[in-house]
Amino acid sequence: MLMYIIGGVIVVVLAIVVLTYNGLISKRNSVQDAWAQIDVQLKRRYDLIPNLVETVKGYMKYEKGVMTQITSLRSSLMSGSIQDRATANNALSQTLKSLFAVAENYPDLKASETYKNLQQELANTEDRISFVRTSYNDYVLQYNNAIQQFPGNVFAGPMGFKKYDFFQAPEEEKAAIKVDLTGDAAAGQQATPPSSKPKQKKTGQPAQGSAGK
Repeated sequence: MLMYIIGGVIVVVLAIVVLTYNGLISKRNSVQDAWAQIDVQLKRRYDLIPNLVETVKGYMKYEKGVMTQITSLRSSLMSGSIQDRATANNALSQTLKSLFAVAENYPDLKASETYKNLQQELANTEDRISFVRTSYNDYVLQYNNAIQQFPGNVFAGPMGFKKYDFFQAPEEEKAAIKVDLTGDAAAGQQATPPSSKPKQKKTGQPAQGSAGK
């Protein structure tokens, strides 16, 4: 009888181990699959940025600073930790919004089909990133809970299951994003194209550029 009891206990323990292990594997695979979808969209955004920079730099002669910032953030999209890439992605979104706002001052650029297509492609890509980020974070929450709760916490460490980061930037990092649209413009030059409006005589009021818009 004792042997049957011991045998039964062993069977139950093995069943718990197998079910827990398989459950953790399934949850980890869901996280990795969701991350792969984010990675695809980040790569798409990464590939679109050079075309955007090439298209607008011929029009935006006074926005060299923002062009440099966009290029720098682009390089961070495909390297670093998940949090690093999330921070770069959020910063890039803010910088692109500022760039598109400034582009309103350039009628010729706004009329460019290439620019309009790139703007739409980047907007669509950002929407896709937002959508798959939600799924990814949901799967990360389920997985992290599973490895921290019993019985998963008993087996997670020995079996090599580690916590995943969420794809989001800390609030303080998102709040700290500042965009300098004055770039390398010479002192006294406005960030709007000379052709956008006639020159005016200087007054006692400082000229308002695109910075801070």
